[in-house]
Amino acid sequence: MKSISLWDLPTRLFHWLLVLAVTGSIVAVKLGGTWMLWHERFGLTIVGLISFRLAWGFVGSTYARFWQFIPGPAAISAYLKGEWQGLGHNPLGALSVLAMLGLLGFQAVTGLFATDTIAFNGPLYGAVSSGWNDTITSWHKLTEWFIYGLIGLHIASVFFYTLVKKDNLITPMISGRKIVNEKPDKDRQGGGLVALIIALAIAGFAVWVANGGLLPPPPPPAPDLGW
Repeated sequence: MKSISLWDLPTRLFHWLLVLAVTGSIVAVKLGGTWMLWHERFGLTIVGLISFRLAWGFVGSTYARFWQFIPGPAAISAYLKGEWQGLGHNPLGALSVLAMLGLLGFQAVTGLFATDTIAFNGPLYGAVSSGWNDTITSWHKLTEWFIYGLIGLHIASVFFYTLVKKDNLITPMISGRKIVNEKPDKDRQGGGLVALIIALAIAGFAVWVANGGLLPPPPPPAPDLGW
């Protein structure tokens, strides 16, 4: 049995920061009122994190790259038969990751256009018509329940693998290392400083756009004529 370097630090930080951002977003929306401002901030954070992860899936280290873990039909079939061998995300885990990224991304983006019809509007509320605001808001509210279900399934799967199948998924996402019966040359490669700067730049640009960076500035207030 050997210890290999599996998950790089940016991937681990992304994972745990996403947990905090999603939790904060849910708590803030349940509290309502002035907490909606924090709901928006957490939403923008999620936009940035997912944008980073999408970029990191192309320029990051070995096991963070999409080409390495996105499964094809053959891999899924082999896994269901108990014949799959590999490191990083297993085929079903990979599908879960893709579903989580897609659903949370959709939720965060729709929230940019949403409104509570009382005091809160998303930062891109003015980019579409009021009819579209209402439609997108309904999508945003509906997707919330799918997110709860997917989060519950994800947590249950992690505990199942850790406690029943004796495949600890939590510790490697903290330490970055995993004990495996593999050759030592299975250590992750790539994902250096240049790749990190590129991914961070993409994430920063995405947050800027999501916060209304491309929208025209609001008209100046009417002059005070002193009447």
